[in-house]
Amino acid sequence: MTSNTAQQDAAVADKSILANSAYADGRHLAARQSIYRWQQPQYDLPGIVVEELAGTSGIVLDVGCGNGKFVNRLHKDRPDLHVVGMDISAGILADVEKPVLVADAQALPFADDSADAVLALHMLYHVSDIEATIEELARVLRPGGVLIASTNSDTDKQELDQLWARAAGDVLGIPEGPARVSLSSRFSLEKARVYLGTAFKDIRVRALPGTIEITDPAPIVAHLASYEAWAEQCGVPFHETIGRAAEIVAAIIAGEGSFKIACLGGMLVSRA
Repeated sequence: MTSNTAQQDAAVADKSILANSAYADGRHLAARQSIYRWQQPQYDLPGIVVEELAGTSGIVLDVGCGNGKFVNRLHKDRPDLHVVGMDISAGILADVEKPVLVADAQALPFADDSADAVLALHMLYHVSDIEATIEELARVLRPGGVLIASTNSDTDKQELDQLWARAAGDVLGIPEGPARVSLSSRFSLEKARVYLGTAFKDIRVRALPGTIEITDPAPIVAHLASYEAWAEQCGVPFHETIGRAAEIVAAIIAGEGSFKIACLGGMLVSRA
């Protein structure tokens, strides 16, 4: 994973970009999620959340629920729970099972001690004030309530970082181009425990390592293209770099039979 510049970090947490471009609908998020179809071992992430909530009853808030992958599964597998999906973008909530709310994670429209569980799945790196948001998640949780957060490691998908830098360098005519924007770096798996420890205890990390092996450039191109909302922060002609990356991947697949990506994500389960 690359380290962002200050400008890139600010853009990753820019509410206008998040609501009106990056997550205006589910298209870009689905592209990033889809690459995991080729990962081994396979992880049923919504199933893991269901498992972690086995002892929970009552109200579950999915903060930053995106396209509702986890909300919809909880409605199916745990109809006894009262699940509420929330996101800063109204557009991405269109196909999420109701009830849903347009809400900012930094100012949740819920009373103190009102939720039995809170989900913050691959979203805490998008808030401008991570510490204050974690305090807000703790505020709405009842004593003993469960927080499930997730993110990626600093080492996640480095092959895509290297691919981007090579393609960007080729486009600019230099040995190595600017690093691509990293979504997870502000709240990576390595940083998450320290952040969460300010408000939560008994933090348990569930690491989810794997290898993605792809024999068609299309999923990789779609994944890289899903960062279009942050094209201005890449410091390189975005679509030209995507095109060059596609050529590089195609050549690697032709020569080696596949393109391999080492990935490492994880879930952190904590109690208020």
